[in-house]
Amino acid sequence: MLTIHLNGAALEVDADPDMPLLWAIRDRLDLTGTKYGCGIAQCGACTVHMDGQPVRACQTRIGDVGSAKITTIEGIEGKVAEAVQGAWRKLDVVQCGYCQSGQIMSAIGLLTENPKPTDADIDSAMDGNVCRCGTYQRIRAAIHEAARSLA
Repeated sequence: MLTIHLNGAALEVDADPDMPLLWAIRDRLDLTGTKYGCGIAQCGACTVHMDGQPVRACQTRIGDVGSAKITTIEGIEGKVAEAVQGAWRKLDVVQCGYCQSGQIMSAIGLLTENPKPTDADIDSAMDGNVCRCGTYQRIRAAIHEAARSLA
């Protein structure tokens, strides 16, 4: 039995320490907002925050989490999260939606560190978050909109 700090709560998880955090979140804790995309940390669908930093849950072993605070899409909160979610809705970013939880988690990570990103900053921070529907322009516009609303 492992204890992880997830979305503000200490939770016991019956999992092998080698299990990817993604599967512990989805299969053991029934939080399915974090998606499985590629399994090799290349698509970003599984992005969660570990101590506030975006990480790929598919390549993070639950045994390596230790006392870090993990936040999933279900647990995001605060003014940056609200600004990003509001901008996503306002600009109708989502098409199929599969990648969007990872996109949003990466965008929150970016705006938390850099409240006034340039296009190049956004492209760099969002690199590795794949959107098969190609909503990259709307994602970039939503990040700019969220930054404006935070200013």
